[in-house]
Amino acid sequence: MGKVVIIAEAGVNHNGNYDLARKLVIAAKDAGADYVKFQTARPERVISRYAPKAEYQLGTTKKEESQLDMCRAIHLPLTDYKPLKDFCDEIGIKFLSTPFDLESIDVLEGLDMDYYKIPSGEITNLPYLQKIARLGRPVIMSTGMSGLGDIEAALSVLTKEGLGLEQITLLHCNTEYPTPYVDVNLRAMQTLSDCFGVKTGYSDHTKGIEVSLAAVALGAVVIEKHFTLDRNLPGPDHKASLEPEELKKMIESIRNIELCLGSPVKRVSNSEAKNSVVARKSLIAARDIKAGEVFSEDNMTVKRPGNGISPMRWYEVIGKIAPRDFKEDELLEL
Repeated sequence: MGKVVIIAEAGVNHNGNYDLARKLVIAAKDAGADYVKFQTARPERVISRYAPKAEYQLGTTKKEESQLDMCRAIHLPLTDYKPLKDFCDEIGIKFLSTPFDLESIDVLEGLDMDYYKIPSGEITNLPYLQKIARLGRPVIMSTGMSGLGDIEAALSVLTKEGLGLEQITLLHCNTEYPTPYVDVNLRAMQTLSDCFGVKTGYSDHTKGIEVSLAAVALGAVVIEKHFTLDRNLPGPDHKASLEPEELKKMIESIRNIELCLGSPVKRVSNSEAKNSVVARKSLIAARDIKAGEVFSEDNMTVKRPGNGISPMRWYEVIGKIAPRDFKEDELLEL
């Protein structure tokens, strides 16, 4: 298994404040993430003024505020993303941002990102999918709110417009913030891989870190997880996000799991090879044995250490002649 790509999802947890966005970059770098990711949009091109808020947003933002007004307040201006990308380059963490409209795609294309991240809400947006596919960059696509039919249709658009399946990673996802454990359905990640022949990962909106760790154990090649500097900050996503120390713990745990997964080969590891002598057993003299005496069930037993004749040769040794005297508890020899 290769190294899991870990995306620290800052999203809009900067609350529209560029200085806070820079602090999120630093926190993601310090935690060991591969990428820090934001969300790029011109809100009035994404959201109708009549669009309702999600239920979880009603619980974390002003109820009288529209979805459009909420997003206007928490998004950075498009001109901030170039200096933010430059800052990521300066401190040594890779930059990503999810575009939510066609103009934002144009802005981000100038930043030479490694991937385009397609969010769950755009999986049925044909003009959007076509534009991203025609740019030819690898794509990571979340699949929240989607059945296999929606995913198949989106993949058809991406591949028809020139992307190869090897350029596409699907993220299993549930868009409820936080996602109830009963709705996580991690096994669907394998279904995506089996059905579509692409790499798969997990975009995690649950509380805590255990579901991301389980996803890695099940074969996720990408993990995306929201984080914030402080869960008590105002805004729609902070409550379902990790704080910096939790993000660091998740990343350290993922790296440990990568080591643990190893290979499919069952073998004796270097670290345990020395334990065979201590923990396994050998054929031992059950009492004093004279040279020329016949080995039998009466004068043989099995005890530690394990550096003598293996007990698996028990019947082979019975009936053989003792080549010398053996003291009780001494390793037998032939």
